[in-house]
Amino acid sequence: MIIYESTKEQFVGDVVNELLIDRLYSSYQKKIGRTSKAEIRSWENSLQKMSNVMQDDDIPRDAAVAIEFNIPNTSKRVDFLIAGNDGTQDHVVIVELKQWEEVEKVPSRDALVRTYVGGGVREVVHPSYQAWSYAALIEDFNENVQQQEIRLEPCAYLHNYRKTDNDPLTDDHYAEHLEKAPVFVKGEISKLRTFIKKYIREGDRNHLIYQIENGRIRPSKSLQDALNNMLKGNEEFIMIDEQKVFYEEAFHLALNSIRTGTKQVMIVEGGPGTGKSVLAINLMVKLIAEELVAMYVTKNAAPRHIYSTKLKKDFKKSHIDNLFKGSGSFTEVESNEFDILIVDEAHRLNEKSGLFRNLGENQVKELIKGSQFTIFFIDEHQKVTIHDIGSIETIEKYAKELGAEIISRELVSQFRCGGSDGYIAWLDDVLQIRHTANINDMGMDYDFRIFDDPNEMLEEIEKLNERNNKSRLMAGYCWEWPKSNRRDVDHFDITIPEHDFGISWNIENTWAIENSSVREAGCIHTAQGLEFDYVGVIIGDDLRVEDGKLVTDFTKRAKSDQSLRGIKKLAKEDPENAYEVADPIIRNTYRTLMTRGQKGCFIYCTDPELQSYLKDRLKRVTANRRDQEQLLYLVDDREDY
Repeated sequence: MIIYESTKEQFVGDVVNELLIDRLYSSYQKKIGRTSKAEIRSWENSLQKMSNVMQDDDIPRDAAVAIEFNIPNTSKRVDFLIAGNDGTQDHVVIVELKQWEEVEKVPSRDALVRTYVGGGVREVVHPSYQAWSYAALIEDFNENVQQQEIRLEPCAYLHNYRKTDNDPLTDDHYAEHLEKAPVFVKGEISKLRTFIKKYIREGDRNHLIYQIENGRIRPSKSLQDALNNMLKGNEEFIMIDEQKVFYEEAFHLALNSIRTGTKQVMIVEGGPGTGKSVLAINLMVKLIAEELVAMYVTKNAAPRHIYSTKLKKDFKKSHIDNLFKGSGSFTEVESNEFDILIVDEAHRLNEKSGLFRNLGENQVKELIKGSQFTIFFIDEHQKVTIHDIGSIETIEKYAKELGAEIISRELVSQFRCGGSDGYIAWLDDVLQIRHTANINDMGMDYDFRIFDDPNEMLEEIEKLNERNNKSRLMAGYCWEWPKSNRRDVDHFDITIPEHDFGISWNIENTWAIENSSVREAGCIHTAQGLEFDYVGVIIGDDLRVEDGKLVTDFTKRAKSDQSLRGIKKLAKEDPENAYEVADPIIRNTYRTLMTRGQKGCFIYCTDPELQSYLKDRLKRVTANRRDQEQLLYLVDDREDY
């Protein structure tokens, strides 16, 4: 969708004659239906500056101009496009417009700068990277751009920004991105004109803006090849046994759904360690290789960052970040806009989207509506916030409402926790989530330890992490996580004074794979959906033992935790109901954290009674194992006679 389209001559005339804002407003109301003239007027300064740039006789009058191009299947908008020909080749110049006046370099992170936006100083992507990524996204998914070899030339224009000595915006730290998309600032209007005129020497002969706006959405061959190369030999995504069987079935079901035009929803139940995420990534890559538009969707940002980074492996930059979407990205989705949506951690879906939970109708409904074939990977025992509404019942309800056939499957083989579901059954019994037959039996040799000192637990995690960077510390969300400290690893958010222990919450979204992050603690929001070899879990005061019974206490949760947002109000109105809502969330949180380790889980409890309870349960497992070994010895001894 494009908000405004004209020739260069008409665009300049609309600005000079003060008609542009009215035309933009009218077009916006017609095509999108909600905006204010004040919002449109906020663009006026930038568009006036672009009018000044375009008032050059060497830029052809019939070059095409477009404003606010919404890249299909995304919420991304290209500010300004100029289309034409250099004499032999069609080009479209993409201009990312910024009104920034100051920028700070962020040396520790790639392609990020710090500037004043949205009422405060925030970290945002460098404008050169932003412009390049938009061009890459269009190239990767627009069939007309691919087949007609339309060249996209990205750049950025910060018309209020004045360069200084040792300027942070053009620092060598951003050299790779500046080379792909140059940045122009105040006083460099002639340089920007030169950049445009390099590619736009003649007018738009082939209706390039129309071709881009109406191009069929299909993944490019280069994207398919890049993804396949990234997956090959990447041990993080190798499928085994039942995973491979399920993968083949799901792949062919999805293909058949697309080919026959049959709308289908696949619900896949699977507990911790069943390989749901590995399956999801493999399916996405394979389906894209079939020239289908497939996306990986999760609510939590952390798994998206981790899996896209693992998939890239040695590729410093690629376009694959565009394939990983948040569950709130589909509030305005068209019916069957995507071929396949693969929804991981579907139990974490919310009803409403947006920062204030005021957008859309229901995430489950929007995902089903937006895709011909939708796969939901779900574990209802991993709901960990008051807003998690993803359930099999909800998925089935909206699938029927939208006329989709329902396919149900279950993944049962455990690939975490040592290869058996015995540990999970034992843990459910220990946490009193459900009574199981595994009262005194983990079902396998799993390294479960209770530590009396969190410092010793951290030391053990650090030592194990030296092997392969797959051990991490986590904690229940019982300590505050102030925004002011979220970039300060030297600040101790989690403190246990009696042991002189302190540690920060995790700093980066890539905490799970950054080797230096072993001395940071993850929480449920950064750990769910990920797996490690060993995990150390600090259980806070929200879970304790009273009179021999395991109880939860939502009042001990940190105020900065959004998992139980609204529970205090509910507690005033209906205390009993508030407890019933919060209790399973707290138990599920620790169940989830304590099932992140494939080989072992270590525990420290702030409540001494809980510490004793867990030690007793562990002793019973040890005694039971010893009895079983003795019994086997006696049987073997008898057979010798």
